[in-house]
Amino acid sequence: MRILYLAFSFLILSALCSAQTVSVRLPAALADEPLDGRLLVMLSTQSDGEPRFNITDGPATGQVFGMDVEGWAPGTSITLDASAVGYPLAQLRDLPAGTYRIQALLHKYETFTRSDGHTVKLPMDRGEGQQWNRAPGNLLSTPRPITLTAGKTITVDFDQSIAPIEPVKDTEWIKHVKIRSKLLSDFWGRDMYLGAHVLLPAGWAEHPDVKYPLAVFHGHFPTDFGGFRTTPPDTSQPCEYSARFGLDCYNHIQEQEAYDFYQQWSGPNFPRVLAIEIQHANPYYDDSYAVNSQNLGPYGDAITYELIPYIEEKFRGIGEGWARILYGGSTGGWEALAVQVLYPDDYGTCYAACPDPIDFRAYTVVNLYEDDNAYFLKSDLKKTERPAHRDSLGHVSSTLREVNQRELALGSKSRSGQQWDIWEAVYSPVGPDGYPLRIWDKVTGKINPAVARHWKENYDLSWIMKRDWATLGPKLAGKINIYCGDMDNYYLNNAVYLTEEFLESTTTPYYNGEVDYGDRAEHCWNGDHTQPNAISRLRYNQMFIPKWAKTVGVLAPEGADLTSWRY
Repeated sequence: MRILYLAFSFLILSALCSAQTVSVRLPAALADEPLDGRLLVMLSTQSDGEPRFNITDGPATGQVFGMDVEGWAPGTSITLDASAVGYPLAQLRDLPAGTYRIQALLHKYETFTRSDGHTVKLPMDRGEGQQWNRAPGNLLSTPRPITLTAGKTITVDFDQSIAPIEPVKDTEWIKHVKIRSKLLSDFWGRDMYLGAHVLLPAGWAEHPDVKYPLAVFHGHFPTDFGGFRTTPPDTSQPCEYSARFGLDCYNHIQEQEAYDFYQQWSGPNFPRVLAIEIQHANPYYDDSYAVNSQNLGPYGDAITYELIPYIEEKFRGIGEGWARILYGGSTGGWEALAVQVLYPDDYGTCYAACPDPIDFRAYTVVNLYEDDNAYFLKSDLKKTERPAHRDSLGHVSSTLREVNQRELALGSKSRSGQQWDIWEAVYSPVGPDGYPLRIWDKVTGKINPAVARHWKENYDLSWIMKRDWATLGPKLAGKINIYCGDMDNYYLNNAVYLTEEFLESTTTPYYNGEVDYGDRAEHCWNGDHTQPNAISRLRYNQMFIPKWAKTVGVLAPEGADLTSWRY
């Protein structure tokens, strides 16, 4: 009887928990028209801070629940119920009773009528680099403590919106440009812009007749040109500990490295080039991956044929392919290699550090062409989850299923603004509803072979080079350089191994570049064996620009100007 009583009690408790609801109110004072977007409700067990900054892939993450809203009328409430998608707990009823800090956020969507005939609702970047928890105009509630009990409805009111971001200002060294892209505007059916931060070489104003090479530092959305500081570090500021690198006062170390770079850049021996970081945030992510895409539009062409020529004209760039260097790490590493491969005549050399998967036989730990499921190893009797993140000793802190669950909570239809969704948005064909086709089912992990084939032919960089080497090889020889730690946190070294195997086997012509690995090095090792990753990751400009300048004469055409910019 006691067993029956306990079972009955459990069923009653489960029913009460499933009735748990959260009601969020949109005050009329915060909106003058109905709103579309993603409603997010976040809960944290931490006693302070904002829950919106505690939704992570690691063990310390808070809880988030998300649901789409359309036409939300000001002055009304929406109830977040069992249909909401949660992370790390999948449903609201799974959340244990207890004390939490709660916060609600509305990530606003806008309507786009694209040139391909599809109408989609997506979050427009508003100067923050497509960050859902920082986007200006998004609605917020002030975090407050709650006690969660079964059967109780929690009410939350939005009481503020995130403030606009002040534009950065030009300095003596750094200039900022923004252009309307005709190509992107035509695709998206509204004005779309590209921007860049331009670091001028020493003596630029004093040498008005000199034209300069262009160093393109690819990567995530930059608020300004990073790692450049004209004053010594401010050691009066409190030290900040870096858990990733185990270093105290890492903020001071970063400022010192930035100041050291300024001294080198302005000194007598650094190559005189224009260095740029590009702003190409879009409705899906903080950057476009710098290639053309069915879902994002022609970003590759827009950057290569609109933005870069504009910068070279305005700041006296040489304007020829041999005089353009590409480099970057992680996303920027993939972009550097992709742009070099897909636009071989328009760029002179690439240095790709810790690149995102460049061979989809190793899409981190998934073989998209042979595996049936992304989340679990094949087995008849057990379910072993594939890892997503490890440290240098191999300790796993998240799985592929978990990180994709987080994205699914943050946004449906590849709209989370996160890593796996942007790969999907860039690489996939457009689905019937106008959104990217899934490479795999976001819940089950079941891979779609047809989508994988599309990825292979259009964005698998290793395969594209192998398929087209007869024509690409003569254009890429001497231009491909790849670096990766052999304990990359995201297993990105696996794809580099496969790519190296192809490159080293080529003989007509030999690729004549460099592939190198850092022993026990994590993400994002970039080829420097003399410094720990905590330092080398801050020295991309110092590493790759001088390295290119020493070898540019080998690849430059006869008669190229290799001297006037070396004053």
